[in-house]
Amino acid sequence: MSDSLLTEVTVSINGATVSVAPGTTILEAAAIAGVEIPTLCWASNLTPANACRLCVVEMEESRTLVPACSRACEQGAVIHTESERIAVNRKMVLEFLDTTNDLTQSPELQELITRYEADSSRYTEPSKMQDDIKIEDDLFVRAYDRCVLCYKCVDACGDDAQFTFAISMAGRGFDTRVSTEFETPLPESACVYCGNCVGVCPTNALQFKKEFDLREAGQWQPEHQTTTETICSYCGVGCTLELHTQDNEIYKVTSPADHSVTAGHLCIKGRFGWQYVQPPTRRLSTPNISS
Repeated sequence: MSDSLLTEVTVSINGATVSVAPGTTILEAAAIAGVEIPTLCWASNLTPANACRLCVVEMEESRTLVPACSRACEQGAVIHTESERIAVNRKMVLEFLDTTNDLTQSPELQELITRYEADSSRYTEPSKMQDDIKIEDDLFVRAYDRCVLCYKCVDACGDDAQFTFAISMAGRGFDTRVSTEFETPLPESACVYCGNCVGVCPTNALQFKKEFDLREAGQWQPEHQTTTETICSYCGVGCTLELHTQDNEIYKVTSPADHSVTAGHLCIKGRFGWQYVQPPTRRLSTPNISS
């Protein structure tokens, strides 16, 4: 029977049988089966980009490894998510990324590097990027030496969320960069500063200016950080905000990717309009009485 006529598709993942709705991806089916598959360019609120190949798995009778993030389950498929072939592939992907990029601010990738024993010192060329950090406003910075070209920011700026299309990939080969049209400065570009690109970046290549300043000053202290959920006060939509604070000071705002209202995306007010909570000029705690 054709997969399109089935009401359920049954597959085997690491020996476990799973029945899912037609069109369900291997990654989604694996999650149902309690199997974790590493991802980088995938996000629950974006269309799969198939850019990183970190999520590839083995499917019997398939000559090549297949991307779990976008490959739909096929009836009767036998899938393996961990094998020597897969481990070697993931190890090489991580080594190539670590060879050219600064991944030190990506804890998830650091854990994968350790798990798969990736050793970027085996490669000497090309060397790590040395791009200067772009600081064009007080909202967020762009550090291209941490950019792994996952396409998440491009998709979030495009028809997956914002429909602004202010950024895209520019250049070729090792010179490929995420850029505005003709490298126009962000304040002069089509960017509306929703910050959705920052919200989906997996490596801190796009980073809130407040977080950047804390790190540069050597004051970044994860052990003193908390996250508090609240509702945005600017309009009646009811977006849920996650306030990330350090020592009772907000340094960034996000939204849950699985939230029914935001799907992780916000506008400029929700993402960056929290400065009024902690204005630079504090009210006097004692009266100023002149003699």
